[in-house]
Amino acid sequence: MTNYALRVPESLFSYARQVAEEEHVSMNQFFVTAIAEKVSALKTEAYFRERQARGEVVAFDAWLKATPDLEPVAGDELS
Repeated sequence: MTNYALRVPESLFSYARQVAEEEHVSMNQFFVTAIAEKVSALKTEAYFRERQARGEVVAFDAWLKATPDLEPVAGDELS
């Protein structure tokens, strides 16, 4: 485990402390979870950009054409 000194503006720190208390977690756990969520979001974005780069419009159009022309399942209709 690594330690890192973090400077946080007082207003943000106060709000983070309030949220951590409401969630019944330590400040350390709150910050670690927040960092993990941000890293996960960035990695997910990178994954979808990579997948997009490999995509082919022609293959997508062929997939759409192969989709059966059926009525939507009950409850799945467009409003």
